[in-house]
Amino acid sequence: MTKLIFLTFFLISVLQARQNPFFPTDGEVDILTTSNIKNTPPPLKRAAITIPSQARAIKKVTVEFVNLDGSTQKSSIELNNAVDWYLPIFISQSMGEIKTKKNTAKSKDIPKRVLTPKKKYTQLYNLGFITFYKKDKEFRIATQDKMIRDFLLTKPHRIVMDFTRDANMSSKVKKLDSKYYKKISFGSHKGYYRVVLELEGIYKYKKVQKKKGYSLFLQ
Repeated sequence: MTKLIFLTFFLISVLQARQNPFFPTDGEVDILTTSNIKNTPPPLKRAAITIPSQARAIKKVTVEFVNLDGSTQKSSIELNNAVDWYLPIFISQSMGEIKTKKNTAKSKDIPKRVLTPKKKYTQLYNLGFITFYKKDKEFRIATQDKMIRDFLLTKPHRIVMDFTRDANMSSKVKKLDSKYYKKISFGSHKGYYRVVLELEGIYKYKKVQKKKGYSLFLQ
């Protein structure tokens, strides 16, 4: 009888010490819950972000990612770099293959100076008395006619230029299909003719007078 009473008290003390083995006791650390359900996204190779045409500089890049426990977190990097809206911004984790070669050439075989070829102007349109060229963001106007006014219009962004000449010609529109420049239009008026250069995006411009014409530099 005494043994039975002792065994009963022992079992009661054990149950009070750990009422429910499925819940942690005081002082234990919770372990992050996991699941055997597969929800692994494909590995990041390369992604592209397009930027608006009025963008000229990038200030910050922020990445939001998912942690192992399903929570989200953000990481940012501060930048201050010029950008060309025409090109997308890429994000990638691929380092690519880096190949290195030993430079076994002798010093006498190494050229003292490597000249980078200069970019040439590309002709866009020729009307005889006025010709248009481009070189990156420079729009070159070769003419002997004087530009009497120029201004910028929006929606769409276009540069309007008036030149002195009694040019009796019908209105013309020329699609340029060129980076930065969409199309160019012509129209004659009394004592002058008008040239309208429609741009691919949102730009300001700076006009510089040349010896044989003008240059417009997009900004």
